[in-house]
Amino acid sequence: MRKLSFAIICLLCIISCTETKKDKKPRIKGSMAHSVGRINELSIAISNELWKGNVGDTIRKYFGAEVPGLPQEEPIFSIRQIPEEVFSGIARKNRTFLWIKKEKTKSDSYKVLINKFATPQLGIVISGNTDDEIINTLLKYYETIVSKYKTTETKEKQRRIKKSLEKIPQLQEKLGINVLIPSAYRIAVEEDKFFWIRKTISQGSMNLLIYELPLGTVSKDSNTVSSIIKMRDSIGKIKIPTSGVGNFITEEAYAPYLYKTKLDNKFTFETKGTWEIKDRFMAGPFVNYVIEDTPNNRLIILEGFVFAPSISKRDNMFELEAIMKTVKFQ
Repeated sequence: MRKLSFAIICLLCIISCTETKKDKKPRIKGSMAHSVGRINELSIAISNELWKGNVGDTIRKYFGAEVPGLPQEEPIFSIRQIPEEVFSGIARKNRTFLWIKKEKTKSDSYKVLINKFATPQLGIVISGNTDDEIINTLLKYYETIVSKYKTTETKEKQRRIKKSLEKIPQLQEKLGINVLIPSAYRIAVEEDKFFWIRKTISQGSMNLLIYELPLGTVSKDSNTVSSIIKMRDSIGKIKIPTSGVGNFITEEAYAPYLYKTKLDNKFTFETKGTWEIKDRFMAGPFVNYVIEDTPNNRLIILEGFVFAPSISKRDNMFELEAIMKTVKFQ
């Protein structure tokens, strides 16, 4: 009987030790809460005192700056201030945040937090002993910070786009490229080397133009902007029907913004501006990518434009940009 009791006690001890070891297993890495927030919404964790002063003015000036190429003023981010003392719990789950701390620290204190409180998430912490130190650090890094936020938001938008895609194998068959097109878009015009793809929205439409031109159509010198305008205006005149009233052209009153970038690791001109149809008093924003495909002796043109009178267009254009940036060459 004593032997039986001893055996039972030993068995219970083994089970207890096994359960203790199981309890000590680390948490699964993927168990972190998913981040929240609308696209291009930025949380600013900052004390009310700093927000109402020069530090807040600096943040609003640079992180609420105007988006280039839109017909009306719209900020690059929708800013939401959160008092630092309540920056906890669900308030820390936003996908992007800027955390301002006034505390004793080294000068030029700039820190990047990746998936600190949720995933995916990008947080930037700026701290300083004085208002001036904080402002100087913001001014030093704001271009880098904005670029990082935009990259994060583009990836999130593309993740959402991938949930429901429209299959357009003709892009690969006729142009040798793949572009992730959401299922809400439909082909409006399809020709041998030209596609017009569009999405109907409540007060207008969102549009994608994808086509091919010979290499050298766009110059790489001081005349780049004018050659891009000439290119898109000639295509607009031929391909975009306007019922014989005016032509789909680049607005003449303002020069477009020109940038150099890369898409699918190929040299690309990015142009942002406004299109118009003069005699119909129609206008809207566009973004145009001229991609050099040197091995195939051609240019691939991707352009997104929006027609949506009297409503904000920032997020519409951001969606079109996110779509075009998924381009892959075969």
